[in-house]
Amino acid sequence: MAEPVPQGWNESLSADLRQRKEAGLYRTRRVAETPPGRLIVIDGRECLAFCSNDYLGLAGEPAVVAAFREGAERYGVGSGASHLISGHTAAHHALEEELADFLGRDRVLLFSTGYMANLGVITALCGRADTVLEDRLNHASLLDAARLSGARLQRYIHGDPADPERRLARTGGGRVLLASDGLFSMDGDLASLPQLATVAKQHGAWLMVDDAHGVGVMGAGGRGTLEYFNLNQQQVPVLMGTLGKAFGVFGAFVAGSELLVESLIQRARSYIYTTALPPAVAEAARVSLCLIREQPWRREHLHNLVRRFRSGAAQLDLPLMASQTPVQPLLVGEPKQAIRMSEALWERNILISAIRPPTVPAGSARLRITLSAAHTGSDVERLLTALEEVM
Repeated sequence: MAEPVPQGWNESLSADLRQRKEAGLYRTRRVAETPPGRLIVIDGRECLAFCSNDYLGLAGEPAVVAAFREGAERYGVGSGASHLISGHTAAHHALEEELADFLGRDRVLLFSTGYMANLGVITALCGRADTVLEDRLNHASLLDAARLSGARLQRYIHGDPADPERRLARTGGGRVLLASDGLFSMDGDLASLPQLATVAKQHGAWLMVDDAHGVGVMGAGGRGTLEYFNLNQQQVPVLMGTLGKAFGVFGAFVAGSELLVESLIQRARSYIYTTALPPAVAEAARVSLCLIREQPWRREHLHNLVRRFRSGAAQLDLPLMASQTPVQPLLVGEPKQAIRMSEALWERNILISAIRPPTVPAGSARLRITLSAAHTGSDVERLLTALEEVM
């Protein structure tokens, strides 16, 4: 029998796009015309937005914008080179030192994105003789990094610290990195970090926490899920955070010991071989950090809004997932139903994205509702009324 003739590139790509559309998994983009905020103009329509990660409302904060502008006037609009060539400026260095002080860590290393930070850390620390244990619902960048490192990747049951403990007991040879999100971006729940830290210590593993959605939001001082659980650098040797969410700007960082940071400078390819962040971004992030320190009312207001929303949703029997954080997923199930609800909200000038596989597991499509300190109580009431209408 003759071998089947393989499809050409155009045919196979076209077939894939058709299948995605038929399954309700096709992704589209809208065009925003205004800065991030509670109200944005997108595709020519002013909407009340509940789908931004600008949790503290700092992306459009005048002081942050002014710092960016002043940074651009001083340093220009780009860094011009990687950190190890000539792109590491006084602005970058000051931000690293200030973040380290804020987080109670020896040192901080800036990366261009959270994805690059996770790739850099895991591929620098782990190789073929090692093992990486990850929560099944970890961010894609953590999973991709483990695969690229060549290490043995094992994925444990979400939120079940007993599963990695069983797996660690069976792991033979090599070093072990236990990696987890701190605040899971699609479910809104927190990892069982105290238990994971205990398990890691018992088995000589390092614990890495991706706290992209926790830093700035969780903990009394906004230091993230590690502060929330009162965990230190010895218990969690590797901490990753981002500047593009609660900080309202762009970029990422890894925080840990002197030994960790120096090792990453030497070995992390996504740090070595990429252009440094624009210094103006670092200057803006420094002001954001000051506001996170000095304005706890932003977190207090945000968490009050979360409680108000969940209380109202309970009265309406809305199928919210179990989250006490600014990420409030409304479980729908099927992708096409999630799209229908998102479009119905859009017709009411409310912007909430439908999240579908493969971002979330099959059968768990949802509306990912995110609250911000920029929102008001009236905004929450308007959202609840609209959700009642479209359910």
